[in-house]
Amino acid sequence: MKVIVCGAGQVGFNIAKHLAHQQNDVTVIDRSHDLIRKISESLDVQGIVGHASDPEMLDRAGASDADMIVAVTWSDEVNMIACQVAHSLFSVPRKVARIRNRAYMKPTWGDLFSRDHLPIDVVISPEHEVAEALARRLKVPGGFNMIPFADDTVRVIGLHLNEDCPVVDTPLRQLTELFPNLNTNVVAVERGDSVFIPQRDDQLQVDDNIYIAVESATTERAMSVFGHEEQSAQRIVIVGGGNVGLALARKLEQIIEQTASTITSLKLIENNADRAHVIAEKLSSTVVINGDALNRDILKEANIEQTDTVVAVADDDEVNILASLLAKQNGCSRVLTLLTNPIYNSLVGSLGIDVALDPRESTVSSIVRHLRRGRIRDLYSIRDGQAEIIEAEVLEGSDAAGKMIGALRLKGDIRIGLIIRDGQVKMPLGDTLLRPGDHVIVMALSHAVKRIEHLFSARADIF
Repeated sequence: MKVIVCGAGQVGFNIAKHLAHQQNDVTVIDRSHDLIRKISESLDVQGIVGHASDPEMLDRAGASDADMIVAVTWSDEVNMIACQVAHSLFSVPRKVARIRNRAYMKPTWGDLFSRDHLPIDVVISPEHEVAEALARRLKVPGGFNMIPFADDTVRVIGLHLNEDCPVVDTPLRQLTELFPNLNTNVVAVERGDSVFIPQRDDQLQVDDNIYIAVESATTERAMSVFGHEEQSAQRIVIVGGGNVGLALARKLEQIIEQTASTITSLKLIENNADRAHVIAEKLSSTVVINGDALNRDILKEANIEQTDTVVAVADDDEVNILASLLAKQNGCSRVLTLLTNPIYNSLVGSLGIDVALDPRESTVSSIVRHLRRGRIRDLYSIRDGQAEIIEAEVLEGSDAAGKMIGALRLKGDIRIGLIIRDGQVKMPLGDTLLRPGDHVIVMALSHAVKRIEHLFSARADIF
């Protein structure tokens, strides 16, 4: 697949990295000589210095036969124009744009990105994606990640295994025998610097990070099997009132209004007085505090001693780390921390941070799902693109239809987690027959993703 990426910043770099790693033909356009030199030296991509919306630059990048353009420069307007030019002059079939200004997405302007106006097929907002990811994590206290699939019928949850995990050193094949009525499957294990697909005789170890596929209705039971019985968040403090903080507060207010939420108190700390005033006007039930989250008096005003969850999403990694540590020192039981610089990832555990969110992961996932062929309903990229969690539908005429799972010869780099059939969740066994219409939750290492696409494509789609 030939893809043009407009913008070589952090988001553009990681999208290009992911695409190039999976043998796509990638060209990156950016005005910065330094960024283009860095990306050209680091990745197997072509780099072009120039304006992303310039027709001559897009022509030079091969837009005439490109399959997709991904516009993720810092300017919403440049992203929109790049997609318009790609459509009008080069007929690029798939156009994705990053739009940060939420004003463009108001329902009032619902037709703005239609084919007759600004022809953008997919609009992504990294800040909104991050806020959604944080809200999902708050739903599963004890998990460091949670991705819903099939309208939240099934969840894939990331868990850290502590010394009190009751199934450590137990072969995975015994879990089904020990918990026969629990639709839960361990689909991936992070151990040290690597991620692998576990086999039946593999045993989990203390300090492993694992991913489990679980029927959503049995989430709490499944997590208790792996030693996690944390209480849901009740009193939450958000540190940072930027786009992410505001989006998260809005999301949580919506959850409180529409569901039987356990949240009883929601506060937000913002250092800039003007910004704090703007946020206070946009939120209804959130208490907005103007001040420095690293100031103990401000933390006292936020009643941090009685807070069970702090979410640090300021624009500065160091502020997020320090605010998280201060919250822990003052008795907060759980902290979720936004970290944009991957250099801090290795320090997370030793610092006592419970959940560290890398915004690249959710943003790259939101874009890559639109590249996948076959009947790929949804996907999520993990561990810097080392693996993907995929929801695929079995099509009539595909290689998977009418086959037993054991006959698919998935080897050790692919694992089927759960199957959704007619609204019911089923555990996959070797003799389970896949039927057209089944939705299958699959974990695949990056080099095996093409195999998944092939399995779940109708033969006419392959050629």
